[in-house]
Amino acid sequence: MTSRHVPKALLPWAMSVLGQPDGAVKPHMAPVAGDASNRRYFRFEVASQTYVLAESPPSTEKNEAFLRIDALLDMAGVKVPAILGVDLDRGFLLLEDLGDQLLWPALNTDSVDRYYTLAFDVLVKMAAVETSDAGLGSYDNALLGEELGRFQRWFVEGLLGYQLTPLEQVLLDAFFERLISSALEQPSVVVHRDFHSRNLMLFGAEGLAVIDFQDAVVGPVTYDLVSLLRDCYIQWPLERVQAWVHRYRDRLCSQGLLTCTDEALFLRWFDWMGLQRHIKVLGTFSRLYLRDGKSGYLDDLPLVIEYVLQVADQYSDKEPLFADFSSFFSQRLAPLMMTQGWSKIR
Repeated sequence: MTSRHVPKALLPWAMSVLGQPDGAVKPHMAPVAGDASNRRYFRFEVASQTYVLAESPPSTEKNEAFLRIDALLDMAGVKVPAILGVDLDRGFLLLEDLGDQLLWPALNTDSVDRYYTLAFDVLVKMAAVETSDAGLGSYDNALLGEELGRFQRWFVEGLLGYQLTPLEQVLLDAFFERLISSALEQPSVVVHRDFHSRNLMLFGAEGLAVIDFQDAVVGPVTYDLVSLLRDCYIQWPLERVQAWVHRYRDRLCSQGLLTCTDEALFLRWFDWMGLQRHIKVLGTFSRLYLRDGKSGYLDDLPLVIEYVLQVADQYSDKEPLFADFSSFFSQRLAPLMMTQGWSKIR
């Protein structure tokens, strides 16, 4: 990819927002690790206080949604970066500096229970938001279907170079419809859509802050939970994941945020939601590589594939569609994956 020049007006604008005189010494801007979008972040210091400055191109980024959802989550008691200055026309944002401590590297076998309890605190606050007043779009049939469509276009055809037969197309369409139906039958809450360890930050003595929330919608109650517990960047034993699922369900029930379904149904919602998410991610990560030149995401494909096969196989005995999808994936796609440099399929 061709790197963009940093706009000359970016830092002077930030200094003016902070009330610094024109002749003040300009601080050094240090790049901050970004995300999969076109946004770029820089840290700088003024009067012993650090700030984060974002260049977020208005032609590609959801800046108005970012501001609106930041305010919504803040009102719900979720820690998000304070907005100190905005120029929507140029896509300039001056933000509170939340630091560099992502949750991801802090997770280990001993620490994960404590940190996931903190994450559950955040999810409960989001679940308590009145969705009718949230001003968010819906995780509806169209959006769920568009996400699943990335799998065929970018992963199957784009990355692996495989063309589905007519019968395979029928199978895939029916399988996806089953996953969408499961998602739509769930109770709805505010959904971050990428609530995982690289979008949660350690903040303060015992707290988590949330970033990268501009794509939030109203959608299935298990979506953010599966993003957290079946994180594309870190894996936990099945028994531990299921215990967390039951714990979170019980907490929603005890706080009156969920009309309690039985544990088996909630777990099935969770598992099938994970299939939808991870099938989408296979397409999304492939697109980031093929379209945007971001090859690092290919290294994360094997874990995502493992999640897909694990859940599809788990339900194959009772769900013929799941068995057929698992066979298609293993027999048609897996041999092609084995030829890829990123493949670690056992």
